[in-house]
Amino acid sequence: MIKQTLLPLFFTLVVGVAQAQVAPSVTHPVANPAPRDAALKPVFDEFGGKAGLTALIDDFMVNLMADPRTRPFFANVDRAHVKGELVDQFCVILDGPCTYTGKNMEQVHRGLDIRRSQFNALVEDLQKAMDKHGIPFRAQNKLLAKLAPMHREVVTK
Repeated sequence: MIKQTLLPLFFTLVVGVAQAQVAPSVTHPVANPAPRDAALKPVFDEFGGKAGLTALIDDFMVNLMADPRTRPFFANVDRAHVKGELVDQFCVILDGPCTYTGKNMEQVHRGLDIRRSQFNALVEDLQKAMDKHGIPFRAQNKLLAKLAPMHREVVTK
């Protein structure tokens, strides 16, 4: 099942954004954190556009905070900032009309001792949010496939 094999990918993105506590107007060097793909424009629409992504990320953050496996990474961060960065990053990946200005994923995750089990928990939380919003399984997998390569910049333990 594609969803299960891509578990590491999403944690990469979210923890990276969570640790980036900077003013939104500041631009940082990025290592392809949001690989825009024009072929995914229809998938952007399946996610409900930017408004749909915003609602999705709101529920995703609720899931992360309710999950004892992921809560420690988000308890002491500006969650509104994290949510905004995630919406922008997903929007860019899905070829929506957004710009992602977040930090390089490798820099942000250095020293966090992130384990594979924590990746799995985070992706489960994302999948729950996507299912709640009725995002088709195929569209979910297309997003996850674009996020998956980022895991190489995050796994430290």
